Amino acid sequence: MAGEQKAVKKERKTSIPEFVNQVRTETSKVVWPTWPETVRTAIFVFIFMVLLALFFFGVDSLFNAVVNFLLTLA
Repeated sequence: MAGEQKAVKKERKTSIPEFVNQVRTETSKVVWPTWPETVRTAIFVFIFMVLLALFFFGVDSLFNAVVNFLLTLA
């Protein structure tokens, strides 16, 4: 029966100033990366993007060769 009362109970809405204060409080808890960390991460992402692009280029070229070969058989 206590669970039913909790389900029926409505939560109060947050006012705009209270919401802004909550956002500021949570934002102050964020640990922002340093500039060297940001640069290191950007370089890693760029290298990984190039590797994936080369991988998918290779897979696409392989499938293209297989399809072209199969089309020459028909």
